[in-house]
Amino acid sequence: MKNNPERITKKDMIKIISLTTSLLLTLNTVFAAEAGMPQLDPTYWASQVFWLTIIFSAIYFLIAKIFVPKIKGNIDARESQIRKDIDEANSLKEEADRKLQKYNSLIDEAKLEARKILSEGRKKINEDIQSKKEQIEKDIQKETLEATKEIEKFKINSLNKVNIISEEIISEIIQDIFKEDLNKSSIKATVSEVMKERRNQI
Repeated sequence: MKNNPERITKKDMIKIISLTTSLLLTLNTVFAAEAGMPQLDPTYWASQVFWLTIIFSAIYFLIAKIFVPKIKGNIDARESQIRKDIDEANSLKEEADRKLQKYNSLIDEAKLEARKILSEGRKKINEDIQSKKEQIEKDIQKETLEATKEIEKFKINSLNKVNIISEEIISEIIQDIFKEDLNKSSIKATVSEVMKERRNQI
């Protein structure tokens, strides 16, 4: 909003001169008896009014043509600069709001992406753990089965060796007792049957 500064018009100038003249006449009436004051002497009023008019005209010219336009120009320039600064401040505020909104949006996206990565990471870790657990269980079962087979094989071999040794020992004992050769097949069958019953008891 522009402010229109008050201007001194010709009508105002005439009023000022009329008031000044009236003031001089009043002073002349009051101080007419006093001597030594030529400015109150009506003889000099014409020249005084002339110079007063010249002085007021000059003042009016200086104020109306020089000072008022300069002041008005400064006011307009200052008002224009203020408006420009306000517009620039509003533009910067809008830009800051847009950047803040974009920053908040990026933060939200980053949080969402981080949660997604964390969830996928946990899922993958759990899957890897489960897979390794199952593989370990399979390996343990396989090793346990192989160990069981080896133990069974070892037991069978041991029992066979024990049977052979037992047959030989029993044959020798029986021969020493009865002083005669016995049927090794029958001795072997008897020892095998006894060892079988023993295995069943175990």
